[in-house]
Amino acid sequence: MRILFLGDIVGRPGRRAVKEMLPSLKEKYKPHLIIANGENAAGGNGITEEAAQELYDAGIDILTMGNHVWDRKEIYNFIDHDERIVRPANYPPGAPGRGFMIVPVQDYSVGIINLSGRVFLPPLDCPFRSIDRLLPQLQQETSLILIDFHAEATSEKVAFGWYVDGRVTAVIGTHTHIQTADARILPKGTGYITDVGMTGPRDSVLGVKLEAVLKKFLTLQPIRFEVARGALQLNALFLKIDPEKHVTQGIETIQVVQEK
Repeated sequence: MRILFLGDIVGRPGRRAVKEMLPSLKEKYKPHLIIANGENAAGGNGITEEAAQELYDAGIDILTMGNHVWDRKEIYNFIDHDERIVRPANYPPGAPGRGFMIVPVQDYSVGIINLSGRVFLPPLDCPFRSIDRLLPQLQQETSLILIDFHAEATSEKVAFGWYVDGRVTAVIGTHTHIQTADARILPKGTGYITDVGMTGPRDSVLGVKLEAVLKKFLTLQPIRFEVARGALQLNALFLKIDPEKHVTQGIETIQVVQEK
């Protein structure tokens, strides 16, 4: 089984990068499932129904989210009926949407979980305790389980990867928008990367215009952030999975740059 995971899609440039770069990746890797983090897909913060549909039309199968999931208030109008969006499962009970889903892939079922870290982020339920509660429920239907762990601190991400090694198929870190160089298969078969990176404007600070971020650092004053323009990049992770053993067999980071 071949799975492609795209790093955080940032604004209109990120959506354009998906539309223009994904076809060649699909031809090369022939993925059975394509997942992307879409929490910044609309204007750099949050997601709208129109932005989500644009990404589905471009070939994305599932969208995961993160701490910006509620930034666009329109999401309350569609997240409950959009069965292809997963928001962090460790929000308190009663939050709209779903924290995990199970989707058919080939002749198998794949569980997809979204979790948020707590270090330097809002204090949601403990992701470690949350996964302990969720896994028995999902494992009644499948042992092929992928986790988007949306977290800031590398220590929290690495610790989480070790915590679930052998219990899930892969842990894919998102949120920091910088692809890390530690993609590996852990000893018990769990594929892992601390952060898959970003899909959006390359010449930016995490997708935001350079001038605005530099002014913020230099003056410490409130600054309006805007999504940058220019050259596009697409960061992704390719996973080759043994669906019978429920483990990752191969893992490869992807970086594509389009000079426009």
